[in-house]
Amino acid sequence: MPLLEKLTQDIKEAMKSGNAGKVGVLRMLSSALKNRAIEKGKDAVLTDEEAVQVLAREAKKRKESVEAFEKGGRPDLAEKEKIELVLVEAYLPKQMSREEVVSAVEKVLSGLSDKSNQGLVMKTVMAELKGKADGKMISEIVKEKLG
Repeated sequence: MPLLEKLTQDIKEAMKSGNAGKVGVLRMLSSALKNRAIEKGKDAVLTDEEAVQVLAREAKKRKESVEAFEKGGRPDLAEKEKIELVLVEAYLPKQMSREEVVSAVEKVLSGLSDKSNQGLVMKTVMAELKGKADGKMISEIVKEKLG
């Protein structure tokens, strides 16, 4: 089932169950996807890959908000963002573990002759792991392996 259809179905189920919080978050996700489709052009339809990119951006926003609220001493707002993050991540593909990312980075490094160019390594690794792993974690691992 395409991601947008699944999201629409889940909104209907959440409305029937009376879960207002979940309905709000799912509607926000649906709006983000529809806005991206409008940006693409008239009558454009998002592929699942494009939808995952939009949802990954939304998840990243939630993670950053959680960190900001925790630093600002607002655990109540941080908790709200964490709940939203769990709902958003339910629609994202399973992320790779740190060990899997390390092995992928090592594999890319073994195939490159110029290992000192961090930008080239990041570009190659990100192309291979796009959507499968967090970019921040990949960056940390690449720096660790090169430094």
